[in-house]
Amino acid sequence: MRVLILAGTAEATALARLLEGHPRLDGTVSLAGRTARPARSNLPQRSGGFGGIAGLADYLRANRFEAMVDATHPFAARISANAAAAARQAGVPLAALERPPWEPTAGDHWIPVADLGAAAEALRPLGRRVLVTTGRQELAPYEAVPDKHYVIRTIDPPEPPPALPDAVYIQDRGPFHRDAEAALMAEHGIEVLVTKNSGGDATRGKLDAARERGIPVVMVERPERPAGVPLHHDPAAALRWLEDLAAGGHSASS
Repeated sequence: MRVLILAGTAEATALARLLEGHPRLDGTVSLAGRTARPARSNLPQRSGGFGGIAGLADYLRANRFEAMVDATHPFAARISANAAAAARQAGVPLAALERPPWEPTAGDHWIPVADLGAAAEALRPLGRRVLVTTGRQELAPYEAVPDKHYVIRTIDPPEPPPALPDAVYIQDRGPFHRDAEAALMAEHGIEVLVTKNSGGDATRGKLDAARERGIPVVMVERPERPAGVPLHHDPAAALRWLEDLAAGGHSASS
């Protein structure tokens, strides 16, 4: 059974590895092309967009894919919506693979917000020195709150950088451990952290460091997933869904 994995996350990479050499599943990995140094896979790969819903549906039909797994970032809402619509058009079963979200623990001071615009507004009464870890493509909302000192960490440089009068840019790739995150916060005198609820262990260290330092966290919550798409939090569970589908099992659609 031919399977298309919409990739770009560690979970997608793990699923791709499970499909390597699989006797019944023939996987292809699709990358959006937004990260300069994506994780590699031994499966066939393609890079770049599809041209919207119709383009993805055409690609699924033309290449005779029989299943698709949306393993993109939890905040790739447009891609996920397009995948759901394209799967319906092409008649291809779709499941989502997404790491579990973080949950606050004792001592955390999280300020939940719905989106990055709300995150920027939430900064107004908080400390001046802000560590931003919300990605390089959506930094413009912080321009509405220019009276802060921003330390902006991204994997690749922002292109173009936001129009902020007082900002420092750091390029680095996780995993980020608690001690290193605490040292970074101490070096820059960080008073507030802004992050997305991406989940996973690779970047959890900043939350641990913020808790220990008593720093509030402006937490951007995840967008809702498209309705009717089965959701898995573990690559092995997504593999079982695919195997059930290949075997004609009923559980693949529930």
